Amino acid sequence: MHLQGSLFDQADELHLGPLDGVSRTHLGFGAWLDVLPGWLNGSDVLFEHLAAEVPWRAERRKMYDNVVDVPRLLAFYGVDDRLPHPVLTEAREALSTHYGEELGEPFTTAGLCYYRDGRDSVAWHGDRIGRGAREDTMVAILSVGAPRDLLLRPAGGGRDTVRRPLGHGDLVVMGGSCQRTWEHAIPKSARATEPRISIQFRPHGVR
Repeated sequence: MHLQGSLFDQADELHLGPLDGVSRTHLGFGAWLDVLPGWLNGSDVLFEHLAAEVPWRAERRKMYDNVVDVPRLLAFYGVDDRLPHPVLTEAREALSTHYGEELGEPFTTAGLCYYRDGRDSVAWHGDRIGRGAREDTMVAILSVGAPRDLLLRPAGGGRDTVRRPLGHGDLVVMGGSCQRTWEHAIPKSARATEPRISIQFRPHGVR
């Protein structure tokens, strides 16, 4: 699927900006959210590369009595795997340097999600497989392609929903107790027609 280029991201060369402009919001319950719009310049170039070159896979999951298609394509790169573009290695290293003292360890893995259109989505959840279920941690998400809304709410529901549109090189970092005390989702959208890819950087043992 081809992405129509953004008027705000016309650079031909990929370039990461500084991380000192990141803005933090304290969500409550020990959770926080960092946001840096347009961290990656020229991100549409990266989108086209990942869409064409990553070995995307479709998954099916059991839901109640049925087996259903997961409404997005997936890829995962472990600790020793080579990332699908050098700028992602650069991004992971920059995040590890910036957050390393606070996090206490580097980011090591990368999970990719390909939202092909507004019908693709991810339901409310926290990254609680592994250490995220019992320890404070961080998940850093770099978004390329067309913006989609990231929603966050306190675990178990509630009206205090936070909405952040992410795309075209935007960075968001969920930290502190966020994976335990808050949930996040990418809802289906009747307005979204163009695709988005998210790259989630995590420390070892957090899924």
